[in-house]
Amino acid sequence: MTWQATVLTIFPEMLPGPLAYSLAGKGMRAGLWQLETVDIREFARDKHRSVDDTPFGGGPGMVMRPDVLDAAIAGAGGVGPLILLSPRGRRLDQQRVRELAAMPGVRVICGRFEGVDERLLEARAVEEVSLGDFVLSGGEPAAIAMIDACVRLLPGVVGCAETLVDESFAEGLLEYPQYTRPALWRGLPVPEVLVSGDHARIRKWRRAEAERLTRERRPDLWERYEAMHENNRNDEVDR
Repeated sequence: MTWQATVLTIFPEMLPGPLAYSLAGKGMRAGLWQLETVDIREFARDKHRSVDDTPFGGGPGMVMRPDVLDAAIAGAGGVGPLILLSPRGRRLDQQRVRELAAMPGVRVICGRFEGVDERLLEARAVEEVSLGDFVLSGGEPAAIAMIDACVRLLPGVVGCAETLVDESFAEGLLEYPQYTRPALWRGLPVPEVLVSGDHARIRKWRRAEAERLTRERRPDLWERYEAMHENNRNDEVDR
């Protein structure tokens, strides 16, 4: 079954955007995944195709109407969990990306304005997902990023599947430093171990560097990594 991304947006012309290029684009053209865009405005009921209204209780900005968005969701079809890209959502991580990529697909709502009527989120059991602690003008760029992260994990999209094993977050660590030719650049040599031909030493060095970078740059990841290994050690003792 082909993995399917269904994106509900008021700017369908923003997609596929970057998803039409590189690995994602090749995968789409090869039929490994497909993208459907749904224009939310097509489900508006007035001549102005309004999808938003002023918030109850006052305040700045506008809110996406539950009736229009609900009709768009019902008319869109699609498969997989219903996700809203929102700064108040759960932080997207590689584990959730792997879970989404293993499903038949995703349905993504691209929010705009001040947000979406809470009743719609509750009635439709919408999962809110955030790319980080910052705010975008709309959900489209975030949707593209999330879909790209999922698509590259689909079988056949990445030519060498081994590259997925060593990259950042694959084992809870950031990726180790990479080097290529020339071996000497601006007086800076490549670490000796990488040209030693000793693959055991290289593996050990790469793991040590991945751990060092994670510990220095992402103490939150390092804490989870240490806890995971401690649990594994305890499980081995219990056996």
